[in-house]
Amino acid sequence: MLISPAYAQAAAASPGGAGGFLVQVLPLLLIFLVFWLLIIRPQSKRMKEHKAKIEAVKRGDQVVTGGGLVGKVTKVEDAFIEIELSQGVKVRAVKSTLTDIIDPASAKPAND
Repeated sequence: MLISPAYAQAAAASPGGAGGFLVQVLPLLLIFLVFWLLIIRPQSKRMKEHKAKIEAVKRGDQVVTGGGLVGKVTKVEDAFIEIELSQGVKVRAVKSTLTDIIDPASAKPAND
């Protein structure tokens, strides 16, 4: 016979008890910690900042909607805002769909 049968050998120094459990769980805890520090925590921080920015929107602010429309806020309600896209063209949008509020100091004028 060319291949000899392999027999299981007893592990000479296998960790057991609480030490073995810790060795098995420690990599999973480290992976979770890295995900929390690099992904979950910064994302939740950005969400809180965005929510605060949307709640602070007021009349006269220039905003960008989720669809890419840019306009000036003319009316603010609890859940909706009214945006003037151009002179005489107004739309109502859900307040939570706003993606950005443009700072008038940093905004560049249109090249008319």
